[in-house]
Amino acid sequence: MAIVNDIIKAIEAVAPVPWQESYDNAGLQVGDRFQSVSGAVVCIDVTEAVVDEAVALGYNLIIAHHPLLFKGLKSITGSSYIERIVIKAIRHGIAIYAAHTNLDNAPGGVSFKMAQKLGLQSVKVLDPLSGQLTKLVVYVPESHAEVVRSVLFEAGAGHIGNYDQCSFGQKGEGTFRAGTNANPYCGMVGEMHREHEIRLEVILPIYAQHSVLDALKRVHPYEEPAFDWIPLSNKWEQVGAGVVGMLPEPTDEILVLEKLKTTFGVGCVKHSPLHGRKISRVALCGGAGASLMSKAVAAGADMFVTGEIRYHDYFDFESRILLAEIGHYESEQYTKEIFCEIIQKKFPTFAIHSTQVDTNPIKYL
Repeated sequence: MAIVNDIIKAIEAVAPVPWQESYDNAGLQVGDRFQSVSGAVVCIDVTEAVVDEAVALGYNLIIAHHPLLFKGLKSITGSSYIERIVIKAIRHGIAIYAAHTNLDNAPGGVSFKMAQKLGLQSVKVLDPLSGQLTKLVVYVPESHAEVVRSVLFEAGAGHIGNYDQCSFGQKGEGTFRAGTNANPYCGMVGEMHREHEIRLEVILPIYAQHSVLDALKRVHPYEEPAFDWIPLSNKWEQVGAGVVGMLPEPTDEILVLEKLKTTFGVGCVKHSPLHGRKISRVALCGGAGASLMSKAVAAGADMFVTGEIRYHDYFDFESRILLAEIGHYESEQYTKEIFCEIIQKKFPTFAIHSTQVDTNPIKYL
């Protein structure tokens, strides 16, 4: 039987926690990651009714998009809905896990799912992350270059866009002299040694540094491998917030708005004034994505769709782009499908249930 940590690993292979925003609190929030897991309920928000649903099903894991815990609890007395949920989950041995902005920023994440539902094509990240990549430079004797290269790839290095096993190698000559207490792979103690080496370079995510370095040290023949970490300012084009893509053909504004209403089951689509334009390029961001409106304009989008937009933002952008606000929950509702797809791909027979509880706190008259 799988344990909670097995399910967490499957999710975090797609949406690593280091991809979350600084304010966020993704990860395991309640429970034991090493307990056996009988099944999982997936939801957008954890409510008491969702916990009751898990209890009724006999499932002991809840996977949510929005973290239940954003701030530390100074007491757990049941005086708030959050405290009551924590008490009930612990009482019934239920673990609670959240993948939030790390899943928003992931390739194929929340905004990508929105784009898929709308049938957008040529979809790209709207606001790529930067400062998330580093380059490893290591010097390896020619005899071991391919072994080291292969191990680095297996550990998560060498991915650039849609390509993997990416590296650069340059031949050169290294010199060293082994000290009295050394145990050199080649050369003699106390004597200068020259060795034909390869300068090997690979790019990797910063969060993978430790695993890649451990893999390097396991197979590098030198007692003291020489390596450098070089931080990169490159944008990571495949990882980041929001997306932008193309409709199959230019479409009237009102027809796109009507499609939003039906696709996302929206009680009311709020939008900026119409100008009789055709919509071709659409930018999207699940949740509260109003901060990306300038990015959408810069990307040449005709329309920007998100869950929440502030009143005054409509004044700032009405003439440059059509704005559409479909509701926070509505924009992220298909995140449950992402969780199910991730888990079922890794564990085809695992019991997973998409909550039937309506957790949207906003209603429409």
